[in-house]
Amino acid sequence: MDALLILSGLLLILVGLVLLVMRGFATSLLWGWACLLPPLTLLFIVRHWRRAKQALGCCALGMIPLIVGLAVMAGQDPQRLEAIISLQWLQPEQPASGELDIRLHGQLNGEPFAPQEGELTDGVLSLREGQDFFARRELSIRGLPVGADGLRLDVLPDDPGQLPEIELSWLLPDQDLPEARQLKGGYTLHLDLRPEEPNRLVGEFHLVLPAQFQTTLTGQVELFRNGLRYQQGKVDRTVDSRDTLSYLITDYLQRRFVTRDVQLAPLPLHDVTSGSLALDVQAQVGGQEQRVAVRLSKHPQLGWRVDDDRFPELPGTHESTPTTAAAKPVVSPPPAQPDARPELTLARLLAEPQRYANQPMRLFSEKGSAVQGQFAGIDEQGQLVLRQRLNGAGEARFTMAPADVVHVERIDD
Repeated sequence: MDALLILSGLLLILVGLVLLVMRGFATSLLWGWACLLPPLTLLFIVRHWRRAKQALGCCALGMIPLIVGLAVMAGQDPQRLEAIISLQWLQPEQPASGELDIRLHGQLNGEPFAPQEGELTDGVLSLREGQDFFARRELSIRGLPVGADGLRLDVLPDDPGQLPEIELSWLLPDQDLPEARQLKGGYTLHLDLRPEEPNRLVGEFHLVLPAQFQTTLTGQVELFRNGLRYQQGKVDRTVDSRDTLSYLITDYLQRRFVTRDVQLAPLPLHDVTSGSLALDVQAQVGGQEQRVAVRLSKHPQLGWRVDDDRFPELPGTHESTPTTAAAKPVVSPPPAQPDARPELTLARLLAEPQRYANQPMRLFSEKGSAVQGQFAGIDEQGQLVLRQRLNGAGEARFTMAPADVVHVERIDD
């Protein structure tokens, strides 16, 4: 209704201005051209009031619905009115910096599949085509073992046991709800994904389902590995996700207690699409348990913020540095157990890799994460390779660069 009033008012004003120019040309050619120039238009109105008063009356009549429409918009949607007045609608639309480079070739359910969104969080890989609540087409793979250095996984149709579960869904034009199909085996899957800063996984993706599913996909994918999004190297606070809230609360606690040693416990489940939240968070701050009540609110332009946050920045703090690990407990190497065998160290592992072939071990990275499995040697790039069986079905391979390893631990059978 407000938009209709504004448009009708602008239309009447435009008709009045056109009528004024026509009256100017009817008076003389020079006055007609003068009416096209705002300063000289006022002179024409003063000199030829009788000719101009009808056009001005039409403009004045158009001001009534225009003012009423703006008043209604100011009461119902002030952010929209602010965007109109600031002429933001004239600025060209900027492409989102969070766009993913997904280059897949093939089809899903017999139709071309071109996903625009992709993520791999909590062991679930999803690729979506379409921006609506229900995706036009979507592929989900559940139960993927993601390590600190990405994911390598190969599954063949004859592999027995428990395998990652694949789900296909599609929405036909004449349907309100999507159709879905699930598959727990009998497919071919190859994943070779490596992490890239700040929060992405990039690599190869190949999937072939049985013929009746009419689904074959191959190419390169780029996936988000958490709920954070970035704009110009900084965390986008307008994104509604639990990872965004975890990032903000961790940063708040670090500045409040003047320490970076903050390990935030998982946040309770809440509707993050609401405009405000009141949370009772738990965290390890400097090795001590802390329980803090935190209120968050979302500003239309600035995004989420902690209310009453007046604490200064810590020295050397950079928001562009990914801090997703801050919301997760840091895995530290357990104390070494007495062992008659020579102590397993990184130097000894690199010097004699064949001696430790197929032995179970655990590698700890400098980021605090850990990967375990059977040692499979050193690949061509000089990275340590661990092999892990998926409940007797399929095999996942994890790699870690020696420069990232801070501790090596042997796992006793």
